[in-house]
Amino acid sequence: MQTARWIGTFLDAQAAERDAADNTRSAYARDLLDFADWLTGQGRDFATATRADVENYLIHCETQGLAQSTRARRLSSIKGLYRFAFEEGWRTENPAIQIKGPGRAKSLPKTLSETEVDALLAAARSHGRTTADRLRNTCLMELLYATGMRVTELVSLPVSSVRGDPRMVLVRGKGGKERMVPLSPPARAALAAWISQRDKQQD
Repeated sequence: MQTARWIGTFLDAQAAERDAADNTRSAYARDLLDFADWLTGQGRDFATATRADVENYLIHCETQGLAQSTRARRLSSIKGLYRFAFEEGWRTENPAIQIKGPGRAKSLPKTLSETEVDALLAAARSHGRTTADRLRNTCLMELLYATGMRVTELVSLPVSSVRGDPRMVLVRGKGGKERMVPLSPPARAALAAWISQRDKQQD
């Protein structure tokens, strides 16, 4: 049977040439069997499928409610099979070569809960070998929480720019772009405490 021969030979090659793991080959097999079943329903098989067939199959997968990642993996399996078939001379052209996948879904950045933020701030206040270390850690965490600055922006901030209990701080970001960010009362208090301790140590 053509379907079994194509899939079996392709999977054997993946194991021998690419050292594909068992789970990977099992996923390939499931994906390709599903594609083969769909092709049968269209009166086609691996040898006669066209680019339009592959594209229509992906549309079918989408209408079935399959996740974007699953559809991307199925296309990857199909592309792998047809690349192998072309190299082996089973096909004179690769019907899947120029088909773009659905990509990956973009997820929103994860945020911390208030409880998690409180735990981080508490850890900053209690961790450090000296009082100066703990004040510095608290200052850093309060500033990050209050302003949303990147770590690289924070550590490159001149001390002179935060003296005098400022309500706003000028931050230089990517590409040299500057922006003003507000400081919360807790951040200002932590900043003042750290600067005071720092000045005492330098006297």
